[in-house]
Amino acid sequence: MAIQVGLIGFGLSGSVFHAPLIDRTEGMTLAAVVSSQPAKVKGIYPQAKVYEDVETLLSDPEIQLVVVSSPNLTHYEYAAQALEAGKHVVVEKPFTNSSAEADRLIALAKEKKLLLTVYHNRRWDNDFLTISRLLDSGVLGSVSYYEAHFDRFRPEVTGRWREQDLPGSGILYDLGSHLIDQALTLFGKPNTVWADLRKERRGSKANDYFHLVLGYSNQRVVLHSGSLVREQGPRFILHGDRGSFIKHGFDPQEAQLRKGSGPGDENWGRDNEANYGKLTTDIGGLAVSGTVETLTGSYETFYRKLADAISSGQPSPVAAEDARDVIRIIELAMESHSQGRVLPLDHRG
Repeated sequence: MAIQVGLIGFGLSGSVFHAPLIDRTEGMTLAAVVSSQPAKVKGIYPQAKVYEDVETLLSDPEIQLVVVSSPNLTHYEYAAQALEAGKHVVVEKPFTNSSAEADRLIALAKEKKLLLTVYHNRRWDNDFLTISRLLDSGVLGSVSYYEAHFDRFRPEVTGRWREQDLPGSGILYDLGSHLIDQALTLFGKPNTVWADLRKERRGSKANDYFHLVLGYSNQRVVLHSGSLVREQGPRFILHGDRGSFIKHGFDPQEAQLRKGSGPGDENWGRDNEANYGKLTTDIGGLAVSGTVETLTGSYETFYRKLADAISSGQPSPVAAEDARDVIRIIELAMESHSQGRVLPLDHRG
């Protein structure tokens, strides 16, 4: 029988990043949604029950998996309630607003013998998959420098909760979660963290710019995001002792999901050829430079792996401990900025 999924929230995250992928995952059924817009939900997913509140969803005995896709302030509370109700849980990133909250949820999931994971979907961006393959191949040699950008041009401040002065708000929790998770996936935990955070737009209440430097023994990882970047530079820059790789452009899956496309549709996750990355290396002492075809993006992999984890005990698509480490880096970044210094990973403020 298909895993019965209950989705908390049907805003941008729930309706664009979760519901379409759940609906197209073999072995899963979007059975219920908590939303204040029942007509919107029913218009797309007529089979799904619509509940007005979280408590009613959690009391539904048919629901086996709960996806928390509500504002950041509610992540810990709803995830804890779902685990207490005996449900497996997916939490939209960022996992929680503090690493202490993350640790409590991890302990609760272990106590209840339930699966707890976090939706770090950018592990399946087409450019990140390509970089992972390049690093595995050794074509760049020993990488000494890695730089990743998630820049936008959004000069106007909106009234959305993500831009309010609230715990878990701001661009570091929002886009920083993606870049930090990708860096930790590739290189593991750093030795040190340094950060510069800013409110660069007029009227900003939450940080809308960050520049992080993660220090490793033999490499530096630079993670950057700004809100006033009208002319985009490279998305990724990698330099190693055998070559360099530079990649422009964004993975198309978010834009495709917003337009109603999904896994299995034409060109799903495929890069524009003009955005293929440039690899520069040498072969036998001869300089070689050319493009590298981008691998196909695959957000659906998260829910496919999750279905296997629940039904047959396969590994979770994202370990909750990995997501906790992302939050710890965010905490250290904020401390580093406030103190104006580099902090070791084991720093406790």
